[in-house]
Amino acid sequence: MYVLKTSAAFDSAHFLAGYNGKCANLHGHHWVIEVEAGQEQLQTSGEKRGMVIDFGDLKKAVRALADSYDHATVYEEGTLRETTVAAFHEEGFRLIAVPYRPTAENFARAFYEALLAQGLPVLRVTVYETPENCASYEVSR
Repeated sequence: MYVLKTSAAFDSAHFLAGYNGKCANLHGHHWVIEVEAGQEQLQTSGEKRGMVIDFGDLKKAVRALADSYDHATVYEEGTLRETTVAAFHEEGFRLIAVPYRPTAENFARAFYEALLAQGLPVLRVTVYETPENCASYEVSR
């Protein structure tokens, strides 16, 4: 199995609605997305001969994903009052509603699925919430 790895980072805020602890409060992280892509065989023809995928293509996709979350507040759909969302928008804040609790575990799966949907040979996505704490998602083969 040939495996490539790349990463990108973004800064965003989130909170865990219904959580009994300090993460229930709005707070921020410097998130790092680490992506492993691979396959059993290298490409055998064309300009990408001898490669799993062009590193530039992989890096571009991961960077675009990170950039789409950068400097935003990510929240689970339905956990903020409509008036709160309207007030944030009125103040010019960027909000991203997601259909899941915005944990490192759920980000890892969502990012995995987003990259796979682009046709990338994704094996695993790891999301670091802090330099010491991360969660990974991969599909058992």
